[in-house]
Amino acid sequence: MPQNIRGNFRTDESLAHEFRHSCLGRLLILAAIVAVLLVIAAVTVPNSDTMRVETQDNIHQCLQANDSIKTDWIDDAVNNIGYIFTHADSIPDTETIQSYERYNTLKVYPHTFYSSALLHNNLHPEGARVGIGVFGVVIPTVIFSDILIRLGPMHKGYDQAPVQRTIIIGGESFGTNPELGL
Repeated sequence: MPQNIRGNFRTDESLAHEFRHSCLGRLLILAAIVAVLLVIAAVTVPNSDTMRVETQDNIHQCLQANDSIKTDWIDDAVNNIGYIFTHADSIPDTETIQSYERYNTLKVYPHTFYSSALLHNNLHPEGARVGIGVFGVVIPTVIFSDILIRLGPMHKGYDQAPVQRTIIIGGESFGTNPELGL
């Protein structure tokens, strides 16, 4: 500001410019953007049938992609991103699919701004989240270890030994361990 203009602090900025650059103005603009996004999310939430069909397809892809290799969370995330854009093969392994349908129950829960799909089984009686539907897209969160495929007894009773007493790999026995009572 020049030295000869003292006491005059007027600017030539418009009211809209000052509003956009003030803290209150920025908060109100942010609130308006969030409100518009919430209205769009509420309108485009997937219905129960879409959630069920897409989540079943994602679970079938997870069952087909499993090759008995333990994966970490990065592999699961990459696979789930791929499941959004692809569909399961037309000829699935019917025995695995029948086992999945026998021991697992898929339930869809609609909410105001999103839908969620939970897989209930003996491993997760409260349900493991396997899909989230938001903005018209079903985002899978399927992990193979959450799916119950085989069911069998671990032991016959609390005072009994395990059903399979020894572990045999490739026809070789590692012997007995007196600490384990084998």
